[in-house]
Amino acid sequence: MTSGVDTRESAARETLTLFDTTLRDGAQTMGVDFSLADKTRIAALLDDLGVDYIEGGYPGANPLDTEFFTRRPPLKQARFTAFGMTKRAGRSAENDPGVAGLLAADAQAITFVAKSWDYQVHVALGCTLEENLDGITQSIRAATKAGREALLDCEHFFDGYKANPAYALECAKTAYAAGARWIVLCDTNGGTLPHEIEEIVCAVTAHVPGTSLGIHAHNDTEMAVANSLAAVRGGARQIQGTLNGLGERCGNANLVSLIPTLLLKAPYAQTLQLNVALEKLPMLTKISHTLDEILNRSPNRHAPYVGASAFATKAGIHASALMKEPKTYEHVPPESVGNKRRLLVSDQAGRSNILAELQRIGVDVDAKDPRVTRLLEEVKQKEALGYAYEGADASFELLARRVLGEVPDFFEIERFHVNVERRYDARGAFVVVSEAIVKLRIDGEVLISAAEGEGPVNALDLALRKDLGRYQSFIADLQLVDYRVRVFQGGTDAVTRVLIEFSEASGETWSTVGVSSNIIEASFQALIDAITYKLLKSGAN
Repeated sequence: MTSGVDTRESAARETLTLFDTTLRDGAQTMGVDFSLADKTRIAALLDDLGVDYIEGGYPGANPLDTEFFTRRPPLKQARFTAFGMTKRAGRSAENDPGVAGLLAADAQAITFVAKSWDYQVHVALGCTLEENLDGITQSIRAATKAGREALLDCEHFFDGYKANPAYALECAKTAYAAGARWIVLCDTNGGTLPHEIEEIVCAVTAHVPGTSLGIHAHNDTEMAVANSLAAVRGGARQIQGTLNGLGERCGNANLVSLIPTLLLKAPYAQTLQLNVALEKLPMLTKISHTLDEILNRSPNRHAPYVGASAFATKAGIHASALMKEPKTYEHVPPESVGNKRRLLVSDQAGRSNILAELQRIGVDVDAKDPRVTRLLEEVKQKEALGYAYEGADASFELLARRVLGEVPDFFEIERFHVNVERRYDARGAFVVVSEAIVKLRIDGEVLISAAEGEGPVNALDLALRKDLGRYQSFIADLQLVDYRVRVFQGGTDAVTRVLIEFSEASGETWSTVGVSSNIIEASFQALIDAITYKLLKSGAN
């Protein structure tokens, strides 16, 4: 199965092309620095998904991008694309080093960028409008003569069209006449609204066929996805975007949101044909999270389609309806995009949430069992103290199984001690040293461990996991991947909530929570829960 509609309708559907610029425009995101290995891995993910074009970067602009084009990734279906400027005014395309670098790059297609706003031509380029048009013509012709597919990014097109429609159109028409396969209309400043995008794109189709028009939308007004869809309604048949909406300033159109919308929502699913097959769609959540992993950042829990909260329900009345019929509060099945349904356990939860969560974690309990009521009451009491189980799935499971009598006493903490000392080192420099000691008992045996760490919590974590006796082998692959602190009920004696996320070798992750007026104690609670959960799921006894 490759589509969500009857195959008899496929022939009538128009092709919509997807162009990914994660590795070029996405690399301009603040705090994002791709390595060569990162770029290769991301390109493979995009190619496997079915994206039509992968823009690898700007060869000649920096050593990394230049090297990436000398080590072209082995793509199965996507067209590998280089990006660069049209020729400079005052020289020919043959004598322009930038154009020469693009032609030398090992790429099937070349995307040139040119100003299409007369104001930008005069101010940014400092040349005449005619010289800018000549640069477009010569650059496109040079690429096509070299056997490359040529694209033109009409930078600032929508602002340019509103200021001087005749010149903006002339830029697009010039590129098309010179042989460009795609003319991409760019909302470079990200300030154009959907109704304007649709109207202007529609007007351009009177001069350039929609089958040669693309949209490149920035997200400065949170409209990039909406603007991309508006351009499609206006007639454009290429969308440019990035994974997770990466990009300069506020980012680009998010392909992770656009792809499922195009494949699953009317009228797009019935009228357009994508190279991304419907059976590839369940890969989407994993691809999105893999990118975050590469960038060493936590996934956006509230991201549409792929976020942990995208199909999460907190209110008890909603959970009750979901258990009867998922369509009551889900616009698409979560598994269609590789996500999963979550009925959150919180102070707003009812028995439906508790029962659904118990079912999800594999706890078999009768709906009328009085322990369910006891568990619900305990959850609400705990959350009144500051606990948050909706973001700490492992701590909730432990709480539930303890109420049901299913958690062994693996170990008992007798005491712990943490010391933070600021002192001079041997070189006479001030250093801060954190040390922790943990004393615990396992089967009557007392074990004492000590460790130094980057901070008090790190030292405590290392000491706790340094020697767990006969359970040590079970926690060998345990890794702390995220640590979050929230202080509420303000003041120096404020209550602190600590959420800790751990992972194991299989890639599975889980979160635990601790609450106390002492941040170290709150952290220790979360650490103990994390280790206990690992032992429980590993079958330790």
